[in-house]
Amino acid sequence: MRTNAYADSMSLMGLSAKVNDLPYVIKAVIGMATELNKGVMGDVGLLTPEVEAATSRDQVLVVQCATEADCDRALAEVDIIRANTEAAGGGDSVFRTAREAFAQTPGANMVLISVPGEYAAAEARQALSAGKNVMIFSDNVSVSDELELKTFGHEHGLLVMGPDCGTAIINNVGLCFANAVRPGNIGIVAASGTGSQELSVRVDALGAGISQLIGVGGRDLSEDIGGVMMRDGLAMLDADPDTAVIVVLSKPPADAVATRVLDAVTAVSTPVVVCFIGSPHDGSVDNGRVTVATNTRDAALAAVRLATGNPSLTDTTSYDFPYSDIHTGWAPGQRFIRGLFCGGTVCDEIFHVIRAAHEDTFTNIAKTPANLLSPGESSRGHTLIDLGADEFTRGRPHPMIDPTLRNSRIVAEATDPKTAVIALDFELGRGSHPAPVSAAVSAIQQARKVAAESGRTLEFIAYVLGTDTDPQGKADQISALDDLGVRVVASVIDLGEQALKLIPQRQESMA
Repeated sequence: MRTNAYADSMSLMGLSAKVNDLPYVIKAVIGMATELNKGVMGDVGLLTPEVEAATSRDQVLVVQCATEADCDRALAEVDIIRANTEAAGGGDSVFRTAREAFAQTPGANMVLISVPGEYAAAEARQALSAGKNVMIFSDNVSVSDELELKTFGHEHGLLVMGPDCGTAIINNVGLCFANAVRPGNIGIVAASGTGSQELSVRVDALGAGISQLIGVGGRDLSEDIGGVMMRDGLAMLDADPDTAVIVVLSKPPADAVATRVLDAVTAVSTPVVVCFIGSPHDGSVDNGRVTVATNTRDAALAAVRLATGNPSLTDTTSYDFPYSDIHTGWAPGQRFIRGLFCGGTVCDEIFHVIRAAHEDTFTNIAKTPANLLSPGESSRGHTLIDLGADEFTRGRPHPMIDPTLRNSRIVAEATDPKTAVIALDFELGRGSHPAPVSAAVSAIQQARKVAAESGRTLEFIAYVLGTDTDPQGKADQISALDDLGVRVVASVIDLGEQALKLIPQRQESMA
């Protein structure tokens, strides 16, 4: 117990993941003693009387090990991990309150908020009142609070990125789950976390760079919020002399909001690429400066063509596998893709690719009831799961930080005799797991063993979202997947398209 010792949720999630990785720890939970976290501890059998009595101002660590000595060892290791993390921070100043921070760092104009959702709005109000832009990483902020904050920000010329905003790049500084991409003249304003990550790394792969990446949070284009920050971000990028091309990125917005955003797009002088993922547009907004794309791969290529003045530029990173090397002895009925994703937009983009070819495609983030997989429901048909959805992350680290939940699902999918292909994503960048592929090795090997014991084989196909300058090193992660015999593709869209090409081959072999 650490009484009256607040720490932000992102740092505690990272700490919890490291403690759970200790070989002598059976399970551990670290967090503030909020009612939500108490519920999580109860669900996993770690709720103690001391935790029940704690307040939301208290930080708690509960570990379960085989022996009491191992528990003491784990608790001692936590202090070592904390100290190493603080040392790696380079001696950054630590303040007890936001007001103290504002007074001591008057030149700072951006506040990153990562506190439990019930406190996030109050912290954001304080920052905005002090004239600071805000990025709200926290989720579970009410719609009414979000609208109030964004209305205030709009009226005072301040950015309100979020709530539930996971990615931004401001003046070449990556915030939260951002990748190390080269600077350039392409600006992004996005209501999509991993979608904006994918867009930025695709731009980087094509030899161009990012001026600014403004995240606005997944609800910004809802009818309740009305795209307030999407439109403000668009105007800011239009006024930025370092931005030559703007990309507007989102999942399909509400119709009325889409009209407002498209009206704002036609009003700017900078060329714009509009990408409402999975929602083809008829091009009626094209005023000579607007290009419409339906996925991040095409949006990145269109943006780089405009930024470089090279309309014939092609994307040479995509490639087909030699499908002649696929096994021919598949078990009867073994024909479905099972996608297990850390990135929500990754899952959504691949869903649209596979759903276009097969109606029996299901996901936990579908907008259409016919394709919706309910929480706790077993996989059926082609199933694609966003393991970063709220149902999986309440009180738990995001799977980009701690892949434990996905690893167990990989093995579970291997027990289904209908599973043929397992598709995975591995997100790199600051804040993500330091070695995401290594963390999945055991699960992939176990899944293959489970299938083999039943006379089946499995194909694994994966995408590494990142760059070679990310801390994890993209080339190193791809090499590790190659060593496992996992097929690696060049983009999110390629992951969906190449997974589909594996399935017909299998079906032909079964005929």
